[in-house]
Amino acid sequence: MRTFLRNKHYATEPVWHVQAAMLVAIALQLLLPDRYVFASRYLLIIIEVLLLVGLSFTTPKQPIFKSLSRRINVLLLIFLTSLANSYALIQVARGLLESGHISNGRLLIFTALNIYITNIIIFGLWYWEMDGGGPGERRRANDHYKDFLFPQDQNPSYRHPDWQPTFADYLYLSSTNGMAFSPTDTLPMSRRAKLLMLAQATISLVAIALVAARAVNILG
Repeated sequence: MRTFLRNKHYATEPVWHVQAAMLVAIALQLLLPDRYVFASRYLLIIIEVLLLVGLSFTTPKQPIFKSLSRRINVLLLIFLTSLANSYALIQVARGLLESGHISNGRLLIFTALNIYITNIIIFGLWYWEMDGGGPGERRRANDHYKDFLFPQDQNPSYRHPDWQPTFADYLYLSSTNGMAFSPTDTLPMSRRAKLLMLAQATISLVAIALVAARAVNILG
């Protein structure tokens, strides 16, 4: 009963930090060269912006909730952004395999960094939406249903009683995995979390190690 009363005072997880990160990803999509853009650049961005705005209306205002409309909204947003970024990476890799197809090293470096940063944002969103059933569900999920083990979970004496991971924690997790190609302070516990982190590390490796190395050779 005491736990329930305390849960009533939990603050609702804000969505503005997700919207801010997605606006960065959309801005990066606008900066991509035309050859790496999936379908119609502006149609895709309009859909993403509409879904981003819709997130404010489909997300319930209480800390513990279950909303199918919000779930569909977020998954569509993440899927479309992932599809666009994956297409850009495939096109860059294809161009690298075709001799002489890419000769502008500076443009290649810019595109690789664009894909790499967008990739961090996308996987931060995937982790945020997946862990423990996503926002609204993981507050009441048992520990064995959660996908990640945070430092606060390993050191209860340093954890605030009302602490819960927010998007900022998952964005940090995505950043460290994209840079180190492995977990750092937050550990994947489920198989789907491990596979998702493996996919992110692979994409980061292609974008940085392969593409950037090729670009340096072109510049040299």
